[in-house]
Amino acid sequence: MTSSQSPVAGRTGRPALQARIMRAANVPMRAMLSLPFATPLSRNLMLLHYTGRKTGNAYRQPVSYARDSSDVSESTVLLTPGGGKWTLSLAGGRPVRLRLRGREVPARPELITDAGEVDRLFGVIARENPRAARFVPIPRDADGHFDPQALDVALRHGFCIVRWHVNERPPAG
Repeated sequence: MTSSQSPVAGRTGRPALQARIMRAANVPMRAMLSLPFATPLSRNLMLLHYTGRKTGNAYRQPVSYARDSSDVSESTVLLTPGGGKWTLSLAGGRPVRLRLRGREVPARPELITDAGEVDRLFGVIARENPRAARFVPIPRDADGHFDPQALDVALRHGFCIVRWHVNERPPAG
């Protein structure tokens, strides 16, 4: 591999370095987030268990989240910025499992791609989990709103917000 080639396909420079760092950091995070009790790490991160849409392989992906307290539905609603290939396996709202604060909970993902709603929900994420907002490289104005043109480009390349509908009630029985 020449010095100009990136080990991460299609990525060069800072995104490639960030991808390598995240891949390495995810190993201990999976272990910490798999524990049967809440940890300081689980305050803003959860472990997503999903099945790959093409391979059928089982995956465990640490993802950041923020609670959407503006939602008044009966289930808990969590928000995650999404743009990686893992979000492709969530299309259609197939049920997944989340390890949330030390507990396994069923969830249904909803991929939000409407620019206005993405901008609004990202505001919730930035307010509730500012660290997660720093990983989204889309330019924002002084009020925290996305640059509309940059957001449009990002949405066309797969960026979305995942709205998780979580059923935290234990099963009857």
